[in-house]
Amino acid sequence: MSQATASGNLKTALDHATRLLSRDPAMAAEQAREILSVVPNTPRAKHILAVAHRLMGEADKAIELLLPLSEAFPGTPAILHEIGMSYGALGRSADAVSVLKEAVTADPKFTEAWRSLAEQYSLDGYEAESRKAYENHFHASAKHPDVVKAADLLSKGNLNETERIARAVLKKNPTDVTAIRILADIGIKVGRHEDAQNLLERCLELAPHFHLARHNYVIVLFRRQKLEEALTELEKLLKMEPENANYLTLKGTILVRKGDHLPALDIYERVLKDYPNQANAQMNYGHTLKSVGRIEDCIQAYRMCIELSPSTGEAYWSLANLKTFRFTDEDIANMEAQVTEEGGKAEDQSHLAFALGKAYEDRKNFKTSFLYYKRGNGIRRINHKYDQKRNIYDSVRQIKTLDAAFFEKHAGCGYEAPDPIFIVGLPRAGSTLLEQILSSHTQVEGTAELTDIIAISRKLGGKERFTGASKYPEILTELSNDQITELGESYISTTRVQRSDPPFFIDKMPNNFQHIGLIHLILPNAKIIDARRHPMAGCFAGFKQLFARGQTFTYGLEDIGHYYRDYVKIMDHWDDVLPGRIHRVHYEDMIADTETQIRQLLDYCGLEFEENCLRFYETKRAIRTPSAEQVRQPIYKEGLEQWRNYEAYLDPLKKALGPVLERYPID
Repeated sequence: MSQATASGNLKTALDHATRLLSRDPAMAAEQAREILSVVPNTPRAKHILAVAHRLMGEADKAIELLLPLSEAFPGTPAILHEIGMSYGALGRSADAVSVLKEAVTADPKFTEAWRSLAEQYSLDGYEAESRKAYENHFHASAKHPDVVKAADLLSKGNLNETERIARAVLKKNPTDVTAIRILADIGIKVGRHEDAQNLLERCLELAPHFHLARHNYVIVLFRRQKLEEALTELEKLLKMEPENANYLTLKGTILVRKGDHLPALDIYERVLKDYPNQANAQMNYGHTLKSVGRIEDCIQAYRMCIELSPSTGEAYWSLANLKTFRFTDEDIANMEAQVTEEGGKAEDQSHLAFALGKAYEDRKNFKTSFLYYKRGNGIRRINHKYDQKRNIYDSVRQIKTLDAAFFEKHAGCGYEAPDPIFIVGLPRAGSTLLEQILSSHTQVEGTAELTDIIAISRKLGGKERFTGASKYPEILTELSNDQITELGESYISTTRVQRSDPPFFIDKMPNNFQHIGLIHLILPNAKIIDARRHPMAGCFAGFKQLFARGQTFTYGLEDIGHYYRDYVKIMDHWDDVLPGRIHRVHYEDMIADTETQIRQLLDYCGLEFEENCLRFYETKRAIRTPSAEQVRQPIYKEGLEQWRNYEAYLDPLKKALGPVLERYPID
């Protein structure tokens, strides 16, 4: 055999082994060993064997092969990248960061090394460094200077200009996957998840190994409640990086959403075995422990997060958000030591402020408590804007479009499934209590705050551009009866993943009160329950609650007061045009006469009375809302008048509520 023929055969064998890595790492390892048995010390074969070991969960064996290879070929980016990946798989995060930095220094255009470095920084809690590494990943992968500009604008939040530039690039080069991914990222940010999904599918069709795009694709599927599909796509990433803690943590999050809390706990424990000093993993672990009611273990996880990262405000707020937890003097001192007027992350500072507000409230120091609640809300308002005029405008559009004549015209339309029970209202108005009561019934299953109705409204909006105007709700007047029925069927289909055997299920998204017209149109037999609370009590409860996302109106007393007025106005409209359609439960009535209210609630839902509903606090189920611990206890009256402790500071709220307070007078 000639030397050229032998060289050609070796290259063919190496290429074959490389292709096997993504399909069957064990076979790739076998192929690499065969090559090495014939042609010892082949560097590429050793590299392939090392990658195969890592993919099979044997990162220690990978390191044994890679370190001598690196000595023989110092500064080789691909080898350095694989060493960094293997160190990461072993939980040696500092070593991983160090080697990955060498890799990108050796080759600043090495896109995958930048991504790996960004993920490793994120795991270690260095978010600023992670964002910078992701920006460098964008720059390295961009084929057009305008794409780099678009990526920079996207990182600064300028969505309009980012979209304009990305679309211009794609007009000239429709296969630029980085520009496609940027457009998809805009879609994710503005809640156009279906459009983002379509873009990412095109992106992955063009570039199947674009891992960052696939990671975003998983997130979009997750947010669209396509949980099985999300897991399938995530497994493709985990096949290539089985010990990637970011991917594993995302898998745990998806499993929690599915209700598979025990497998999620196993994953978090697996991640923490390799990354015991990973503060964010401890946080996610604590959240899941809270959901299943393992409160002591949950507290321990949050405490460990604080020990590892004392400035992580979310861990302190998570303890406060248990509602039944009480901070020590040392805890308060430690939190106050982290409070700063300059520097520090805004998210940490807002979390710390809310936690200190709760700490001083528990100690009945209401003046200091209010100052911290006000500080926390003020910080949140900087980056989480609320458009009061837009909310009024959207409410008026609903009232004007969906009038009595509209519903008369569409009587008898929609999908007749009686399965859903919607609980709507303002957050902190008792919706979790109602959900816990109903889900204690053998015929009802509690799910979560589902986004499916909001997703349908956004799809109907049909913007030509991500940042354009929505056609919803006016578009509802143009739908045929068949289209209306299909929307109802679609809702039942997309929520199926959240359900098991009971015939009825609860959708507890509070903000769905804005979409009651849509709900009634597409699901005429669904039950709709309005959880209402005295405006002073309910609004202040929202003001002192730090929501993860979405409830931006809670960050100012005036804003939340005006929002409550808009809520009452649109609910009055639904009562006028759909008389008797909505069952209203006043929180104060439920506290005062629990059994009567529960019986009326069950009667409205067409359910036989069951004693379990009176002993709802004994029901064992995962609960993911701030009221989780409160609804695991018998009803108590102490919370009804908590707002009065702060009444001296609530004049802006009273003024904003205006005439609404005449319907709910203050005794």
